[in-house]
Amino acid sequence: MTTPTPPYALVRPPAATLADGIVTFIEREPVDVERAREQWRGYVAALEAAGWPTVEVEGDDTLPDSVFVEDAVVMFGDLAVITNPRQPARNPETAGAEKKVREFGLETTTITDGHLDGGDVLKVGRQVYVGLTGTTDADAVAQLAAILEPRGWTVTVVPVTKALHLKSAITALPDRTVIGYGPVVDDPSLFPSYLEVPEEPGAHVVVLDDHTVLMSSRAPRSAEMFRARGLDVVTVDIAEYEKLEGCVTCLSVRVRP
Repeated sequence: MTTPTPPYALVRPPAATLADGIVTFIEREPVDVERAREQWRGYVAALEAAGWPTVEVEGDDTLPDSVFVEDAVVMFGDLAVITNPRQPARNPETAGAEKKVREFGLETTTITDGHLDGGDVLKVGRQVYVGLTGTTDADAVAQLAAILEPRGWTVTVVPVTKALHLKSAITALPDRTVIGYGPVVDDPSLFPSYLEVPEEPGAHVVVLDDHTVLMSSRAPRSAEMFRARGLDVVTVDIAEYEKLEGCVTCLSVRVRP
């Protein structure tokens, strides 16, 4: 097996049981698994077209939420932090992700104190915002800070009460402006630069490069806001994943140079 050279993205194919995924803050809707597979392939194609070759973590049909690979591992430079999901049904997802990053020779460490989901971690430069949520607790945040701060990262706790994960409420543009959908953001004053967007899916972007973001096709007004700021915007349809509180960030882990 050839070890990929960054940048590349880890992805994990949707499980046959995807429709059984956990829903917390929204009403459950039927999920069309075949359509979800098509949308996943479109998402992967968009990453690859933008210069992000993808590497698959082996799929597992016993793990409905495993397509949301971001929750299992978070990258900090060349360090892979293996998370510790609170939900018993999701905790086994970390094994496949850890196996893959170890195959590539990445340095790894594991959260063993408390619980952490990768969707609660937002990196903005060397600043790391970590959501205190129903899935991530103070013990895990303290351990993450102890791992990262000697490496030059600053960790800030962000209370989250209106969304599943921190990155269900906010992400950041390439210029480090934090973007959020007002009704689900607890305290925007925590962020030095903050921009409110008009649609909930518009609060979720994957930064592909200094001028390009990937986002849901279900936020056209937000996309226009970003274009007006000089950004190139790539849109993908991930509607089936949004039924499970997923977003564009959840579906990959970007390994940067």
